[in-house]
Amino acid sequence: MKSRVAAVIAAALAAPLLSIPAHAADTPPRTGFEESGGARWTSQPEEQGFLAAVDEASDRVSISRIGTTKQDRPLQLVRIGTRPTTRTVLLVCSQHGDEPSGREACLTTIRDLAYGDDERTRRLLTSTTVLVVPTANPDGRAADTRGNSDGVDINRDHIALRTAEGRALAAVIRDRKPDMVYDLHEYGGTPPYYDKDLFDLWPRNLNTAPDVHEEAQTLSLDYVRPAARADGYTTGTYGIWTDPVTGDPIRQVAGDGQERILRNMSGIKHTVGLLIESRVEPLTEVSEPVNNLRRVNSQLSALKGLFSFAGERGRQVDEATSAARLAGWRDTGPVYVGGADNDPPEPAEVIQDPPCGYRLTDDQYTQFKDELSLHGVRTQGTYVPLRQSLRALVPLLLDVRAPYHLTIGEPDTDC
Repeated sequence: MKSRVAAVIAAALAAPLLSIPAHAADTPPRTGFEESGGARWTSQPEEQGFLAAVDEASDRVSISRIGTTKQDRPLQLVRIGTRPTTRTVLLVCSQHGDEPSGREACLTTIRDLAYGDDERTRRLLTSTTVLVVPTANPDGRAADTRGNSDGVDINRDHIALRTAEGRALAAVIRDRKPDMVYDLHEYGGTPPYYDKDLFDLWPRNLNTAPDVHEEAQTLSLDYVRPAARADGYTTGTYGIWTDPVTGDPIRQVAGDGQERILRNMSGIKHTVGLLIESRVEPLTEVSEPVNNLRRVNSQLSALKGLFSFAGERGRQVDEATSAARLAGWRDTGPVYVGGADNDPPEPAEVIQDPPCGYRLTDDQYTQFKDELSLHGVRTQGTYVPLRQSLRALVPLLLDVRAPYHLTIGEPDTDC
């Protein structure tokens, strides 16, 4: 199969989405979105057929089932790589079911990385394994709803892990230990204060290691935004309204440091995280297909920045994430239960002298041992020590002062 498609690879990868050639037996498969010219989103059966075709055609690709939704739809993880690598990027696509552009961008990215024979793709996959959850909320996607079939916002479930979707993502992060987590979303604009083609934001949570935080900002400011702007898309910081004349920030409406959002949890778990949001509404009067293509193509432009970052800043990312994973074993420093990198914490939001650990009752341990395990938190029976890689996460799960705690453990101060 690969020898037959070699002649069309470069053109398929370089062409804009609208110009991908018509499907033929010897060309890469196309999504339902592409087949329709942007008139409709890819259906679940089309997605499954598309992924199966890519998997069969490329030995770079493997697909595994990482969970099942309440309505019995598969949660899948796609791995793209040519060999084992020390660096991993995870794309999480459409946690909100009514935000489809990220899913479409992820599907075409899977194909392009699977089929790509250009030097840039080969170089990327030599150093970096790319993991993709192409539809993180299949039930919500089928119903065109933000939440899953129970109405739960998956992107507010990365502490409690009550949903099958949240649990599957937690297990992937625990087991694969990605160095970068890239979370694709969409937003509704508020002209003229909040209306860019793309917004993005790094982990603001103050428990993020400084070097990981710095790399996440570098990913945003020096790679993702310039890549999008080079293709003609406007960019900005998610959650910040700005004056349309001066560009000065005038109001924050989202993007705080709460740990239950994947963007922040990624930082707490020592990965370089970034949220990306494409604007749903068009800036000018255009047809729905044309606007839908803009939504998806802006995401694809930003992804070019992510992959450039992975290649050019890989060594620095490896150093930052590795050091952050080791730092918790020193068991020093405060833990923050509030505040953000742009919102200094109140004294009550800082645990200046954290306990050695937390003791759980037998009933508490029985009730929450699965969630602790999915997070990757190390336990000693019913005792949960702070001296471990995920040191800062332990109080966020078990301390009475943490706003989204799982349960309240008994602090152990006898160190």
